[in-house]
Amino acid sequence: MTRITCLEIVSDWLRGMGLDLSHSKTRIAHTLHERPDGTKPGIDFLGFAVRQIPMVKHQSGKNTNGQKLGFKTIIKPAEKEISKHDDKVAKTIDAHKAAPQAALIKHLNPIIRGWSNYYSAVCSSEIYSELDYRVYSKLRRWGQRRHPHKNGAWCAKRYWHTIGNNHWTFATKSGDSYFTLCKHADTPVVRHVKVKGDASPYDGDLAYGRARMGQHPEVKPAVAKLLKRQKGKCTHCELTFRPGDLWEVDQIQPKAKGGGNGWSNLQLLHKHCHDLKTQHDWSGTRVKSPTTEEPDDAKVSRPVLKTNGSRKRSV
Repeated sequence: MTRITCLEIVSDWLRGMGLDLSHSKTRIAHTLHERPDGTKPGIDFLGFAVRQIPMVKHQSGKNTNGQKLGFKTIIKPAEKEISKHDDKVAKTIDAHKAAPQAALIKHLNPIIRGWSNYYSAVCSSEIYSELDYRVYSKLRRWGQRRHPHKNGAWCAKRYWHTIGNNHWTFATKSGDSYFTLCKHADTPVVRHVKVKGDASPYDGDLAYGRARMGQHPEVKPAVAKLLKRQKGKCTHCELTFRPGDLWEVDQIQPKAKGGGNGWSNLQLLHKHCHDLKTQHDWSGTRVKSPTTEEPDDAKVSRPVLKTNGSRKRSV
């Protein structure tokens, strides 16, 4: 298929929706082979670089029929976006030359966390490590500039601390804890999972949609987030949520027993599983003001119901 044919097909398809293709901003390229005119293979789209790399048969990708293609599609952050992010981090550090360490961390964390989350579904592990090294180099120069008469070991001891198994954490003491700088590599890379062939946001299968995307227009964000974290399963019975199931947001450790309201103490259960867990949590405990039945003073056959011991009512 020639370049002109591709442009005509795409233009006709867009024209039916009232849209037009900008020829000056359009680039047609092969994702595997270099074009005769010298155009490099691959495309950049929405900050992602899409390339197809030739592979041996044992590493080759497969089509829907299981046949090996001889190449594998690799999606990474585009080089231009990496440079823009690196420049933004450098400008932020440069703008806080005389600011406290906590202020610098406060401004850098949203930048690093947001960029890393955006590219967390593609091949980004090596790029994350490279960017972390670049950030470390910039922060080392930032510290040495603030203390020109101190050596590198002194600056490292002042601004980097051992937290857990990480001996190089850029952090500052805040009360009894540390206020730490996020790292790109701390963001888990989760591979994209294709949508089931017959699945749709409008087919009523809310459990599949929420477990997949973590969001659905007909449910609360808290429920969607828990479903995504639990991979669509009830943590009590370990069964998958089905359309029509009733569920409840439960506190793993009840609040009355010291549990908090944080996400780490929340889970999503079937309604009947929630009832069983609540019964188990409070088994053996005494209700504050139970209704007791005692004989009246005249010792007649009719009893008297006493609630708190102060008010009597004959039955």
